[in-house]
Amino acid sequence: MTTVAPDDAEGRLKEAYDWQAERLGAPTEFTQLGSLHPELVYERLRLYKTVEDVTSGLSETERLLVVYVTSVLNATPHCASGARVKLSVHGVDDDLVARLAADPAEPATGDRRLDTILRYAATLTQSPGRVTAADIDQLRAVGLDDADIVALNDLTAYYNYVNRVATGLGLRSEIPSEHALGAVPR
Repeated sequence: MTTVAPDDAEGRLKEAYDWQAERLGAPTEFTQLGSLHPELVYERLRLYKTVEDVTSGLSETERLLVVYVTSVLNATPHCASGARVKLSVHGVDDDLVARLAADPAEPATGDRRLDTILRYAATLTQSPGRVTAADIDQLRAVGLDDADIVALNDLTAYYNYVNRVATGLGLRSEIPSEHALGAVPR
């Protein structure tokens, strides 16, 4: 895939590259994939920051597991590896991560709230037309309010989009650990 190298970037693309480089030292491979459309690169970074910064009742572990399950279901090693690194830093048991990797469509964590959240993410990822009012009611039954449900939906939908961009443009590499931990631009 043709990309614009950081040293050759100008205008909006240079702004986007510089924004990400402030945190990581250089723009990521994913960011460079869209470089033929600079506005899109910049807006993807803005959307990433917005989605990651949404305040909700979802814990950071719940959010990361949603990203992980969504990315595993979409066979996107790039995004799944970033989530896996962050899960490790947050102390999530490696056995749980391995179980979710083996069967992400039917999460069985032993935690009713987490299983309900992850089942919703799996359904939205695999069969969005199958999400019903009953799915929303189940989320409410485990303590999510409407703002939490919107945040969960947006997080899952965002990663479905990003997963499709990455895999659709042939990005199959794993994210370097240092990038996974600092990727969100500030």
